[in-house]
Amino acid sequence: MNSVAGLNIVRFVLLLLAQVMICNHIDLFGYINPYIYIIFIFLFPIREERLVLLLVSFLLGMLVDMFSDSGGVHAAAAVCLAYARPILLKNSFGMQYEHQSIKFRNTDMGSLITYISLGTVIHHLVLFSLEIFNISNIILIVQKTLFSSIFTIILSVLIIILFSRNKK
Repeated sequence: MNSVAGLNIVRFVLLLLAQVMICNHIDLFGYINPYIYIIFIFLFPIREERLVLLLVSFLLGMLVDMFSDSGGVHAAAAVCLAYARPILLKNSFGMQYEHQSIKFRNTDMGSLITYISLGTVIHHLVLFSLEIFNISNIILIVQKTLFSSIFTIILSVLIIILFSRNKK
C-alpha cells in the first residue's frame, strides 16, 4: 500500500469518527450543523479514478447515515458532491486542474475557499432538500443550507489549513 492510499484511509476514518462522535452532536439554534466529513471528498486525489471517488463517497455517506439514522440523505448528497467535483475543480482552479497539477497545500487561499464553498453549498442543498422533502418549506431548506454551509466552510478551511503540511 502506498503512502497516498494510507493517508486517504486515515483521513476517511478520522473524518468519519469526528463527524459521528463530535459534529453530529452540535446543533446551534436548531438548524446549524457542521458536516466536516465532506473534506474527504474535497481532498481526494485528483488523479484517482472517478468511479473510485463515487464509490468511496457513497460508502462514507452511508456510514454517516447509519450512525445518524438519516435514511440515505448523506449518501445521496455525498455522491452528488463527488459527481460535481470535476466541474468545481475546473471552475475554481482553471488550468491547474486541466493539467492535473493541483496540490491543495500549495494553492492560493481564494481558489481553495471558492472550491470548498461551492461544494459545501451543493452538498448541503441536496442534503436538506432530501431531508425536508417539501417544497412548502423552501425557506427552511435555504435557511439550513445557508447557515450550516457557513459553519461547515469555516470549519473545513480551518481544518485543511491546520492539518496541511506546507513544504516550501
